[in-house]
Amino acid sequence: MAKGLIIVESPAKASTISKFLKNKFNVKASMGHIRDLPAHDLGVDVENNFAPSYVTDKKKSKIISELREAAKNSDAIYLASDHDREGEAIAWHLSKLLEKELGDKPLYRIVFNEITSKAINSAISEPGQIDMSKVDAQQARRILDRVVGYSISPLLWKVIAKDLSAGRVQSVALRLICEREAEIKAFVPKEFWRIEADFWRDDLPKFKASLEKYNGKKLEIKNDEEATKLTTELQKQTAVLSEIKRRTRNVDPPAPFITSTLQQEASKIMSFQAQRTMKIAQQLYEGIDIGGESTGLITYMRTDSTRTSSEANETAKQLIGERFGADYINSSTRMYKNKQSAQDAHEAIRPTDPFRTPESLSPYLSREQLKLYTLIWQRFIATQMKAVKVLGTTARITVGEAEFAASGNQISFDGFLKCYNHVNIPLGEKIHKDYVKSDELMHDALRKTQHFTTPPSRFTEASLIKELEAKGIGRPSTYAAIIGTIRNRKYAVMEKKSFVATPLGMDVNGFLVGKFDSLFNVKFTAQMEDKLDEVEYGKVVWHKLVKEYYDDMKELIDKVDVKKEKEAMIQETGIKCELCGKGEMVVKRGRSGEFLSCNRYPECKNSKSFKRDAEGKIEIVVPKVLDEKCPKCGNPLVERNGKYGAFIACSNYPKCKYSRPKTLGIACPECGTGEVTARRSKKGSPFYSCNRYPECKWISNYKPVPQACPNCANPYMEERYNKDKGTFMQCPKCKHVME
Repeated sequence: MAKGLIIVESPAKASTISKFLKNKFNVKASMGHIRDLPAHDLGVDVENNFAPSYVTDKKKSKIISELREAAKNSDAIYLASDHDREGEAIAWHLSKLLEKELGDKPLYRIVFNEITSKAINSAISEPGQIDMSKVDAQQARRILDRVVGYSISPLLWKVIAKDLSAGRVQSVALRLICEREAEIKAFVPKEFWRIEADFWRDDLPKFKASLEKYNGKKLEIKNDEEATKLTTELQKQTAVLSEIKRRTRNVDPPAPFITSTLQQEASKIMSFQAQRTMKIAQQLYEGIDIGGESTGLITYMRTDSTRTSSEANETAKQLIGERFGADYINSSTRMYKNKQSAQDAHEAIRPTDPFRTPESLSPYLSREQLKLYTLIWQRFIATQMKAVKVLGTTARITVGEAEFAASGNQISFDGFLKCYNHVNIPLGEKIHKDYVKSDELMHDALRKTQHFTTPPSRFTEASLIKELEAKGIGRPSTYAAIIGTIRNRKYAVMEKKSFVATPLGMDVNGFLVGKFDSLFNVKFTAQMEDKLDEVEYGKVVWHKLVKEYYDDMKELIDKVDVKKEKEAMIQETGIKCELCGKGEMVVKRGRSGEFLSCNRYPECKNSKSFKRDAEGKIEIVVPKVLDEKCPKCGNPLVERNGKYGAFIACSNYPKCKYSRPKTLGIACPECGTGEVTARRSKKGSPFYSCNRYPECKWISNYKPVPQACPNCANPYMEERYNKDKGTFMQCPKCKHVME
């Protein structure tokens, strides 16, 4: 007897759903998109309403064959890809791919917010149809990004360097990073001084207060002279507690997670990159093997809605009563308002069953999965707990003509902090309850301290995502990809967990802003996101939106003078070429990054490495001269760095082109006669190999260390690094770990 066919995106999800349905349906996975625009061709007919030419993924030929066979032997097909634009497009592509096998069989679209038995069976009992407005919105975004990439990226190749990309949204995120960097560099610190003192009465505890006003006006102390004058004048004055106010306020728990807030908190609390967070969340959503049964642990993780089901809220309250006591249950069910731009297609990110506590799942989850699940679980449970009660005290002290101020908070009831303690409530000064208005106070010596204003902070992953969301750039499913592209393209690097624009990133941004400011700006990009939403709501025709954007872009492209822009990108250094004596060294950029080259190239082929100091000034990297002669010409050998790592070369280059890889002085673990050398792949990833390659083909991603394993006596350990553990040693044979 033929079964209904359900097609999902991933094998993990297929396995989980199949068990819920007790094999009454045939459940297959498409492994994401099975059709897309061609990889090496525009694939868009610009003259025919931007009609796309989709091609099937050759790597998925086996999956496609299995899907066609399964569709042929089914009595109905249910497309169950994710409930967002991308998922809707996947469902539509599947319907097109399987048209022949479908024939007159019923085709349904089913959606669910969580992978639970109840949610799956409910979706099957009330199936719908493919939402073509959502498909059109996805196509509009995909085609917009494609025409931008194929139209503007080649300009970057000609003007700056090969293999660069100009993403429609990523370029605006890069602009934010570069503009912040420019603000930091232009910032001029401003000096200011603070005056503080400790105040007390009788044997009551002291509290610290700062000078705020003088003669009734807000005070700015600009230098040491002013600060000294004030401290001298006020030191002998009588202090009186002129005002003291106490009030209790409530601090409500934050809303349950949406995609952006989950990425932000995971970054701040656990140092997870956005892509890492989404990968782990996907695993928790699709299903984890819990006691032999695959179980979806959280609701869908790509959402901008803070809405949660009444059933889940009531279950959370029940758990709170059992776990923390009835005093911690909020009297009413707390609901949260969505921001105006929220699509509200899904619930917020929450546990599918609040009674699956983190400790009960600990045996089944990896360390990272448990960390993220705990964060999601705690945040959701906290939403139905009572507010934190905070007793706030503010005090004002009159000292002559001056007014000092102090404030402090005390938590009188911990409320939701009992479960979710990642909300910062500043405590400030402890001002004892027995202090009352008009108290005469003692004070110690007035302290003056010098300070300087600080520049704006660089963006972290969390703050960049927050900024993108606040400005309406991108949508929940795009933040991780935006940030990943900026990193992968080396437009920015991470320093102390913050984005720092590289010279390459600054050049790319400078060119794009200079020539395409009207397209790559915050306001226009946010408006485009709103228009894509309107396509989804059926208010805008997708290809008309694309044409409007394309026409504006084409007009700007036609104005670009590539030769002139390329010349403008050349950075002069004022350094004379020592090889030909006639030219000047200029900064150029190749596949491996920046380098110095003679401006008389190709007549003079002199080139060399350089580095920039903290202020961006150029410092020529002088090769390290070795106590070894070139076996070909007898000149000294030097150590240089190339795109594949360090190597040894003749100092008489380019006349003598002798070179060899630099070794680490460690015998090859495979052959024992060669030595280990550090190399880099074409993509820039480090690896280690034997210098006798290809005779010896030993290769490893980890640095070997000649230290015997204490567990199996293997003569070598491998040096590895993990964000949680730091650097540690692991045996490649028995996997024994040494911290």
